[in-house]
Amino acid sequence: MTGIFANAFLGKRVFVTGHTGFKGAWLCEWLLALGAKVTGYSHEVPKGRCLFRDLALERRITHILGDVRDDVSLFDALGAARPDYIFHLAAQSLVRYSYEHPIETIDTNVMGTVNLLNALRRLEHPVACIIVTSDKCYENREVLRGYSEDDPFGGKDPYSASKGAVEILTQAYRRSFFDDPQGPVRVATVRAGNVIGGGDWSEDRIIPDCIRDLEAGRTIGIRNPAAKRPWQHVLEALSGYLWLAALLSGAAKTGLVRQPADVSDGFNFGPWLTANVSVRKLVETVLCHWPGSWEHRGEGNDKPEATLLALNIDKAFHKLEWQPTLEFADCIEITTLWYRKVLDGTATATEKTAGDISAYVKKAQSKSVIWAGNMEAELGTGQ
Repeated sequence: MTGIFANAFLGKRVFVTGHTGFKGAWLCEWLLALGAKVTGYSHEVPKGRCLFRDLALERRITHILGDVRDDVSLFDALGAARPDYIFHLAAQSLVRYSYEHPIETIDTNVMGTVNLLNALRRLEHPVACIIVTSDKCYENREVLRGYSEDDPFGGKDPYSASKGAVEILTQAYRRSFFDDPQGPVRVATVRAGNVIGGGDWSEDRIIPDCIRDLEAGRTIGIRNPAAKRPWQHVLEALSGYLWLAALLSGAAKTGLVRQPADVSDGFNFGPWLTANVSVRKLVETVLCHWPGSWEHRGEGNDKPEATLLALNIDKAFHKLEWQPTLEFADCIEITTLWYRKVLDGTATATEKTAGDISAYVKKAQSKSVIWAGNMEAELGTGQ
């Protein structure tokens, strides 16, 4: 293999739900660099600061405003796009928001995914579909180990429960409707850690909250400094999604994956266990690259959040031969400098995002990571 992701996306049609979100915008940018023809389907473009808008993706891809809860609109969009690949990222993605809006969260995350799965049943051309859930899909028992793919699904809040439900329903649909080895549809689910990276402006997320405080010259306020999470850069998670999609389509192979049916399953794409660190350490590392201060601001009526959470990535490591490229300190440095350089005008969002992708690929190649091909591989021909 000489090309990135085995050249699986060069000239291919890719359908991304949730493309106007933080992770979706990064994915679209990388797919364009890989030479894909991208169609995005999202409910809305976020108000205020927005990476999708900063990257001018609306004029660079086929941009569709549509709700995954609208099964007719979703099916029509898929029919028009005739995708070779689908990445389903559309979701209500905030835990604390789900306490205030449980019905919206469950409707979007569960029924939106069911609508996609039903649409897949009606497609007659080959398609590889990656459904993105969350590390919070597992029943969190606050154990001192990473959760693996055979652990039970669950959730103590509406968001986590909705993601566990998506995993169960996708597994049921896969066994009921997409189990034919000769069938055109292949479906896999993916779970990542706490994804961070430049251009995330969401409310109630630790990195964007830090950046807003630093930009305004305020002391960073932290609710739960002792909580540990598996922090990882957005490109780490996306590299796993893209590599799994390449294997799911049959464009790539590994020693244990010889045909798409071998990976029609669920996979964790988390960081090394050394990246499972406290919120306090995360913030202190951010402050190494953007000087400031922090303080603990506990909230007595705060909604409960998990204290311990980590992912076991043995399955992806051994079966897919996938592994993280970055260390924890790298992830924080890359992320913090994206914001600092974009906000001080040193670089545009487009320049910094494209530069981070290029640097990440080169680092993966230097480490001989399987999806990255060799050092002579190019990013792609997309514009």
